[in-house]
Amino acid sequence: MMYSENDSSIYIASVLGARLKRIRLNLDMTQAEVANKAWVSRRTVLNAEKGDAKLSDLIAILGALNMLNNFNVLIPEVPLSPIELLKLQGKVRKRASGNNKKPKIQEKLTANPELDW
Repeated sequence: MMYSENDSSIYIASVLGARLKRIRLNLDMTQAEVANKAWVSRRTVLNAEKGDAKLSDLIAILGALNMLNNFNVLIPEVPLSPIELLKLQGKVRKRASGNNKKPKIQEKLTANPELDW
């Protein structure tokens, strides 16, 4: 079913609640079993099936119904834009600086000629 911008949020929530109920019944689970598995009250499951649930409760209920992977379809992960990738990459060296300094061991030896063998 496709939704449009003209559909009310209450209507869409009630349709999603009816789908939750259908999924629960297809899994042959009672509201109490789902509530116990989701760590919410049975009343919370009943309200969710009517389309009246907090997001955290909905996530818990979907987890109890083994349906959490469907959130990837509902809200897909947005990839980084090329500009954001460049910002994350930071400054990349383009040239070698060269090593103009003497090694530290030779500096110590030339500083103390008494230690030279």
